[in-house]
Amino acid sequence: MVNNPWVRLAQAESEQELVELQNDVRAGGYSAFHLLLEGCKRSLKEMQDDEVEQLQRQLATARRLFPDPGAFSPSWLHIWTELEQMLAIKSRIMRTISKENRDGEWQVILDNPYTIHEVVCHPGLSFGEAAYLYSYFRPGLEKNEYLRLQKIQTMVTDVGS
Repeated sequence: MVNNPWVRLAQAESEQELVELQNDVRAGGYSAFHLLLEGCKRSLKEMQDDEVEQLQRQLATARRLFPDPGAFSPSWLHIWTELEQMLAIKSRIMRTISKENRDGEWQVILDNPYTIHEVVCHPGLSFGEAAYLYSYFRPGLEKNEYLRLQKIQTMVTDVGS
């Protein structure tokens, strides 16, 4: 038997299996629900073009089974909406950037040129990782902030000793 809640949800073949999962996660509380969310995030991070609709269905099922995620933790009150937004954003990025152009190294940059805060740069990413990070940061952009997903074409790297 599979113990990972997200894998169980994805592999469930009957409503009875989903009810058992629901009961197990509720009984397991915070830790079990956290595992469910981590599995969902992993699937979102690894999602390929042909898996978008499947992940949308799985997320809808998770929302149906656990309509009040705030009961597990107040910080998860809006988690389903956040994950749905991330899925929509990553899906849009995947439609925008063709498969042929996804190889190589990518980076995500977050900046607000009107503040004294430092530029945040996440370099050395695969396309999938970069698209996931972009989808993570995009919903929370503040006024004047910008978010950039970039493919590295040429680079020079030095390492100090």
